[in-house]
Amino acid sequence: MASGWGITGGKGRCYDFWIDFSECFSRCKEPKDCALLREDYFECLHHGKEYSRRNAVYKEKQRQLREAAQKEKGGEAGEHHT
Repeated sequence: MASGWGITGGKGRCYDFWIDFSECFSRCKEPKDCALLREDYFECLHHGKEYSRRNAVYKEKQRQLREAAQKEKGGEAGEHHT
């Protein structure tokens, strides 16, 4: 991780984010000055925003599928009565 070595022996995927954050933190007057760089580094490590976005897309897709299934079910019932 912060060593710079990735799992395959090359540079780690988040190393550049770590360097930016580390340099900022070593020079800043207050930790909050580096908050955005910290956020970028943590996003690279954990993909929290990415997973949150994917989860929201998935939930919306599931809602649409349920809604379409209910409309289809309701439409079939209406067709049988006609």
